[in-house]
Amino acid sequence: MPQKSKERPPRPRIEGLADLVFGLSLSLGALSLVVSPPSSNSEINSHILVFVFTFLILITIWINYTTSMSVLPIETRLVMVLNVIMLLLVALVPVLLNAVELSNSSLTVAGNLAIRNYAATLFTVDLFGLLLVLGLFYWILEQKESKLPYPRLLTHYKKGRNLMFILAGIMLLSAAPIFSYVILGNPVRLYLWYVPIILFWLRRLTGFRF
Repeated sequence: MPQKSKERPPRPRIEGLADLVFGLSLSLGALSLVVSPPSSNSEINSHILVFVFTFLILITIWINYTTSMSVLPIETRLVMVLNVIMLLLVALVPVLLNAVELSNSSLTVAGNLAIRNYAATLFTVDLFGLLLVLGLFYWILEQKESKLPYPRLLTHYKKGRNLMFILAGIMLLSAAPIFSYVILGNPVRLYLWYVPIILFWLRRLTGFRF
């Protein structure tokens, strides 16, 4: 008599949806710059820098996200809710970054500056949310692995959790009005956006585990 195979419950296809959202966010970021053609060489350079920054932000978040999701139990309610929040925040990335970069010709310089500062503040909060969710993913992994004899993995998750929470705190702090002070033509908080990218790739490429 043939042995019956064990049936497994269908897993939510949240990971496939996540890849789609990340890809669409990157595509929308590029499309919005194409729709608004540059009128000078400096605008071309500015558009390229915005696209590169959008790409780096999304790919950095995606790598951290997929690393966590490869071992997280997707079926739990908390993980599912965090996934939904993560995808919403990712979808907002190109919208907010383009509002920071692109200006409206029908508005005055002061009006464009006010919109840019508001969009920059919202993106800072968005980036805070992304880092916080990633930190919570690492925290869940830490709780999951704490009962298993894998001290190396547990240390890795703790360090990842600490780093994400610290970066999230920096982003939340930089949303304060004082960080809208302009240096070299940009609000101070714009320079702080590069901190998560630099630390992540420094950590990944050098193997320096902080």
